[in-house]
Amino acid sequence: MNILVINAGSSSLKYQLLNPETQQVLAKGLCERIGIDGKFTYKPEGKEAIKEADVAMPTHNEAIKAVLDALVDSKNGVIGSMKEIDAVGHRVVHGGEKFAKSVLITNEVMAAIEECNPLAPLHNPANIIGIKACQALMPSTPMVAVFDTAFHQTMPAAAYMYALPYEYYENDKVRRYGFHGTSHKYVTQRAAAMLGKPIEELKLISCHLGNGSSIAAVDGGKSVDTSMGFTPLAGLPMGTRCGDIDAGILQYLMNKYSMDINQMLNVLNKKSGVEGLSCVSSDFRDLENAAAEGNEKAGLAQKKFAYEVKKFVGAYAAAMGGADAIIFTAGVGENDKVVRAMVCEGLEYMGVELDATSNDVRGKEAVISASSSKVKVLLIPTNEELMIAIDTAALAK
Repeated sequence: MNILVINAGSSSLKYQLLNPETQQVLAKGLCERIGIDGKFTYKPEGKEAIKEADVAMPTHNEAIKAVLDALVDSKNGVIGSMKEIDAVGHRVVHGGEKFAKSVLITNEVMAAIEECNPLAPLHNPANIIGIKACQALMPSTPMVAVFDTAFHQTMPAAAYMYALPYEYYENDKVRRYGFHGTSHKYVTQRAAAMLGKPIEELKLISCHLGNGSSIAAVDGGKSVDTSMGFTPLAGLPMGTRCGDIDAGILQYLMNKYSMDINQMLNVLNKKSGVEGLSCVSSDFRDLENAAAEGNEKAGLAQKKFAYEVKKFVGAYAAAMGGADAIIFTAGVGENDKVVRAMVCEGLEYMGVELDATSNDVRGKEAVISASSSKVKVLLIPTNEELMIAIDTAALAK
């Protein structure tokens, strides 16, 4: 089957056409600056990427049409006609409590996704626009919604509830939802395959570390806790997000600097994290270079990030009654051996022994712990598009 995977943002759209059975990526690319001065990138398998500027994309409809036209183009296309696209899988950020798994998109499903808009006002409306654009151009092709939050719907109430008046949960659905679920699901399944054991028998700690970061405790293949919360602002310090913080700080800073809540949230989301702490960058490569040159703030930002990851690893091992493996994935997790080493340092008490030589690797599946390590440490590149395609193919069949 050929599955078209769509990840629509407010002014951008990522896409891949792939076969989930063979894992072959036929083509992939990106539509940027939709509604402004459209930029289009298309890379067919085995060929150089084609980049075009000033492409007419006033809406997502034109962006989707540009993607479909490129896929069937007589010169650089990878399929003969649109009939060769068996289904479309859409990334949807928030499914609330309504969706614990991927679903075929119906009118009822669309209405339920729209009801979740207040929970993800920057993401869900854009995801819906992408779905509607595909439906308009491909009315007979099955569409599937794959939710970032669905994987975490197995969390017990003790993990997802906040200690707020219960009415805020009953009336407003304020609770921990968690994100990056598609990534955590993919890498934990790959971990089970690498370890040669049924996932139902494993306790895994998945560390999705990038510009946005989250950690998940996965017991028997089910998420039982995760670091992100009601919004992606919670948990670890990230590229520009602060992570967990004393809420009283907000009142203190807002009063002192006469900020309203929108200004405060802008600080917490876009000016904090390792960028705010380091005064250098949100890019961990820049932090590493600056720290190596003696920049103390950059070094502190690195250490703070690794320290918070380590705390969550220890907490989730305690919550599950142990751990069989720790997984590193996403941009930082896959490529930053320094951060991985800093996280694992001091975890010997729980049976973690990192192998320095094995850890000297980037972007490919590897066991990076010593052979004597009781808890295995794994590097697994995430592949959310493949996970979306697998779910989509199963439902489309």
